[in-house]
Amino acid sequence: MADVMELSTELLAIIACPACHGKFAVDYDANELVCTNQSCGLAYPVRNNIPVLLIDQARSTL
Repeated sequence: MADVMELSTELLAIIACPACHGKFAVDYDANELVCTNQSCGLAYPVRNNIPVLLIDQARSTL
């Protein structure tokens, strides 16, 4: 059975994209947090249920 990404709603309410300060959407299939700002579009990996909010670790979805 695959590991399921578990992030608390409290955490998701307070974290923001380091690049533009936008809110995140959770992509459970890709284990990523995706910035909802359409002009930013960065996706940050989540490893061991810990978001890696480093811009140089993010991938562009644009």
